[in-house]
Amino acid sequence: MKNSFICFLELLGVCLSTTGYTQNLTGPKSQAIIALVDQYSQARETKDTVLLKRILTPEISQLVSTGEWRDGMQGAVAGMLRSSATNPGTRTLTVEKIMYLTPKSAVADARYVIENPDGSPRKMWSTFIVVKEKGKWQIAAIRNMLPTAQ
Repeated sequence: MKNSFICFLELLGVCLSTTGYTQNLTGPKSQAIIALVDQYSQARETKDTVLLKRILTPEISQLVSTGEWRDGMQGAVAGMLRSSATNPGTRTLTVEKIMYLTPKSAVADARYVIENPDGSPRKMWSTFIVVKEKGKWQIAAIRNMLPTAQ
């Protein structure tokens, strides 16, 4: 009983401590995260590996909608280039929510649309785990989701 109460208090503390870091998409911190996601989109579109390596953490982890895991900088960058080549189209990422876990970590959820060469859209979601290291935001993890028809 005592352990359950302690667990409850710890959970309550986590919930209360994170409420100060809820989303505000207009603040400077949020704008920096939105700009980071925009840089990612630009790097994917232009196949800019230098930019990708600057905005991703060395231990980047990515799960794409096909179920493929890409771990580490080398695996992620190679997979991104391969994916862009085999799935051509214009990629648009629009950040809709940011939840701050700490002052130096956040979860950013974005609509992810690939406009195929024939004009049809592929509508997905992307979640970015971002961390602030040495004064700049970087992407530590990406999770892409392709919703199923309901």
